[in-house]
Amino acid sequence: MGPKAKKSARKKKITKAERLKQLQEEEERRQKEEEEARVKHEKEEMERLERQRIEREKWHQLEAKDLERRNEELEELYLLEECFPEAEKLKRDTRLLSQWNHYIQCDGSPDPSVSPEINTFISLWKEETNETLEEVIAKSKLVLNLIEKLRLLLLQTPSYDLEDKTIIQYRGSILELQELLHLKFNVATERLLRQASTLADLDSGNMEKVIQDENVTLYVWANLKKNPRYRSVRFSETQIRFEIPRILATSGIAIRLLHTHYDHATPLRPVSASLQGHTATVTHFVKDEVQKGEAEISKELQEEYKQQECESVSVCEEETKVEEQGDIEVQMSFVQEESEATKCKLEMKLLSEAVFAAQLLLIENANEKPCFCEDNEVDLCQFTTLGGVYHLDIFELPPQCKPMKGWMIVEILKEGLQKYIYPPESTEDFETENAFPPIEVTLEVQENVIFFEDPMVARWDAEGKHWQTDGISNVLYQSEERLITFSLETFGPVTLIQDTHINMPFQSWELRPLDVNKVLLTVTTVFTEIQIQIKENLCMLASVKVDNKKHSSTLEGRWMTPISFILALKETGLNIFPTGHSHFYVVINHKEPLVEIKAYRQLALLSSAFAFGWSKWNVECSSKKVIVKLREHLTEEEPVQDPNWTLLMFSGDRAQRLKINENSETFSEALKEETEFHSTLYHLVKDFASKEAMEKIRSSKCQFIDSVCYMLLSTRLLSYS
Repeated sequence: MGPKAKKSARKKKITKAERLKQLQEEEERRQKEEEEARVKHEKEEMERLERQRIEREKWHQLEAKDLERRNEELEELYLLEECFPEAEKLKRDTRLLSQWNHYIQCDGSPDPSVSPEINTFISLWKEETNETLEEVIAKSKLVLNLIEKLRLLLLQTPSYDLEDKTIIQYRGSILELQELLHLKFNVATERLLRQASTLADLDSGNMEKVIQDENVTLYVWANLKKNPRYRSVRFSETQIRFEIPRILATSGIAIRLLHTHYDHATPLRPVSASLQGHTATVTHFVKDEVQKGEAEISKELQEEYKQQECESVSVCEEETKVEEQGDIEVQMSFVQEESEATKCKLEMKLLSEAVFAAQLLLIENANEKPCFCEDNEVDLCQFTTLGGVYHLDIFELPPQCKPMKGWMIVEILKEGLQKYIYPPESTEDFETENAFPPIEVTLEVQENVIFFEDPMVARWDAEGKHWQTDGISNVLYQSEERLITFSLETFGPVTLIQDTHINMPFQSWELRPLDVNKVLLTVTTVFTEIQIQIKENLCMLASVKVDNKKHSSTLEGRWMTPISFILALKETGLNIFPTGHSHFYVVINHKEPLVEIKAYRQLALLSSAFAFGWSKWNVECSSKKVIVKLREHLTEEEPVQDPNWTLLMFSGDRAQRLKINENSETFSEALKEETEFHSTLYHLVKDFASKEAMEKIRSSKCQFIDSVCYMLLSTRLLSYS
């Protein structure tokens, strides 16, 4: 080390005093920083507490303000929601008008709701024994129409207007018509098969008959030649095929495929005990209240009438008899008008309560899951039959007609058409175990039915009265050709089934105004996007997309009443309507029934001027609250790509705008700045809605609001999205 470096090192060397001084300065600086941080923290804490105090004070002021005007807002909402009982009165009038129109039409068809008329129709039809298949199919249109009318009567008539004996009568008529229709097909088939030899095909020597109709497709094949090499039965100009074993190829049999596009095999679903109890409670409540109200009105009338009599005596002493009579008449008229108004008000109140209770039934969840005894039994709460029923039957060929001296002689068996038992109950007389292999069947799938996954095949168990999946193997579904092939151990009714909840839960939804009293409801699921238009008391399927591609449906463009529309959608496989048991099969975002029903009713009230949509935050809030996004929408324009939505939270008795938006990172129930609480969604939007929007809401028709509400209750978007 050089002299310069040594000198520099000595200069850098710090003395002990200097080190102590440095440490003291650092300690003082640290204490000063800590003091400053403490003061800053105390200041921030005081500011935070002050902000909380101000917020709490503001919150209490808003709550007090909300509480102060709550009664007034709820009374106004009650007046607005009178649209629901008004709509119910119109539906009652429509039902009565329908009966009257049928009466004055005098077209010869019975009124299915009138027991003597439908019983006479059934009795007279039973007496007709010589109908051809074409005649039975033609008459089946009337029969199916009668069944549909009874079915709709059971569904459309509110529970409080349906008596138990009426339900039993309607259901009994439905079952009797279904059984008689199927019996008629069997009798007409026997008549056709007796003439099979005269209708034989020149090439094959066997008989083939195909009849296609909008409700029924019938295929009949009679094995007249009994050729052991003729194993493949295929109906001309169709893809329907049967691969039969040797024993059937050499037997005098006939194969019939009766494809009914409706399902009369599945038993009518019984009303659950809880539903019956609830319905009975509502019915008795309404009847009791009506009687009580009428008694009160009668009492008021008597008292006021007595009072008028007393007054008339005093008047009589001072005035002439003519003047007294005139005054009494005027006063009595006034009393009657007032009592009529009171009675009308009471009836409206009772009807409003009954309608609310009936709406609540639509979103009621069953307490217990249905139990099934057998492993292979199809759970009809989890699966739905689609595309009708394929009645596959093998019959013994009846004695054939024989020409004799210009006459056709035929032996008619007393026992009628006999089924050929395959495989036979006893197989001891046959040489090999494989003499009765499963029969391979290829069927055409109904065109207007959508299967989002390969359908399952189920067969009808006549003893257990249910569908089951055993005895069926080698199922192959060709979606492009709409063909399904499978092997069947024994013949009988067969149907295709799909998971009822395949489109649940929904991914998103939107309700958007289109025009005056007209909205568009869009429901997006994993497989499809369904658009439904609602106007006044009608619904229509606007469009269907499957895998983001337009799918044509026979329902598009057809306006129907909400219940008929829902049934039609279900029958085509577009089921977006949960049942009381659906929560056992789908993971749902459970909401309290009272909160949910109040939300649907108020969304329907606002739907003519506001668009509503699904919010991801609806899952984050509690079951006692719902969150939707909203924006004013007055013109019939296409939806904006990135609209400016407002988030609303509603708990049944309190509505508020949220500070967060759909893109916020975390959930918060914080109130949006410069906004207030309200007791209803209507009064909340009133704070920021345009005058034009509020006018549209107040001028909406009651039937329109009722239909929108019914569709929301039926889809249960707030719980199943």
